[in-house]
Amino acid sequence: MTTSFNERMGVMKNLLDQNTDSMNKTATAVGNLQTFLQKQQGDSGAHVDQLSGQIQTLNDSLDELKARLAKVSKQLEDMQSTQQSLAVQQSQQTQAAQQAAAAPPPDVLYNNALRDYNANNNDLATQEFGDYIKYYPNTDLSGNSYFYLAEIAYKQGNYQVAVKNYDLVIQSFPDGNKTAAAELKKGFAQIELGQKDDGIAALRHVIARFPRSNEAVQARERLRKQGVAATGPARR
Repeated sequence: MTTSFNERMGVMKNLLDQNTDSMNKTATAVGNLQTFLQKQQGDSGAHVDQLSGQIQTLNDSLDELKARLAKVSKQLEDMQSTQQSLAVQQSQQTQAAQQAAAAPPPDVLYNNALRDYNANNNDLATQEFGDYIKYYPNTDLSGNSYFYLAEIAYKQGNYQVAVKNYDLVIQSFPDGNKTAAAELKKGFAQIELGQKDDGIAALRHVIARFPRSNEAVQARERLRKQGVAATGPARR
C-alpha cells in the first residue's frame, strides 16, 4: 500500500513539474512576443493586430496552464495530507500493539496491585491499578481498580480525588461488585468535604438501592451520627 501510494505521489510530482515547465515556457514566449511587438510598432496595423492575437492566445494558454497547475498542486497537497494521516495511524497502531505486547497478564497485574494495596504500599498500588485501567479498561476489575484508587485517596485525605474515582465506579460500572461501597464512601467523602446535603443524599441512595447490604447498615449509622433520618426527599 505504501509503495503504491509513493508511486502515485511520484506521478503527481512529475505532472506538477511538467505543468510548471510548460507554464514557464509559455510565459517566456509571451514576454518575447511582447518585446518583439514593441519593436515592430512602426509596422502596419495588420501586422500588429496579428501579433496581438498571438499574444492573447498565449495568455489564454498561460491561464489554462495556471489553472491546471493549481488543480495538480491541490491534489498533491491532499495526497500528502492523506499520507501523513496514514503515517500517524500506523504509528498509533504500532504503539498500541507494543503496549499490548508489554502488558502483564490481567490477573497477575490486578493481584499484584491488590497485594500492594493490602500491604499499604500505596504508591506502588496506585501505579499498578492505573496500569490495569490503561491496559484493560473495559473489564469488571477495571471498576474495582478505580474503587481502590479512590480508597487510597480517601485514606490520604484527598477527598476530591476520591469522589471523582468513586463516581467513575458508580457511572461506568453500575452493576459491578463495588458500586454499593463506592456510593457509600462517596457519601462519606462528600461529608468530609463539607458537602453535607450531597453526602446525605448519597447515603440515603445506598439504603434505597441496597437495603439489605452491609453498606446500607453503615449508611444508616453514619446518618444517625449526623442527626438525620435514613429516609428523606428523593435524590436530586
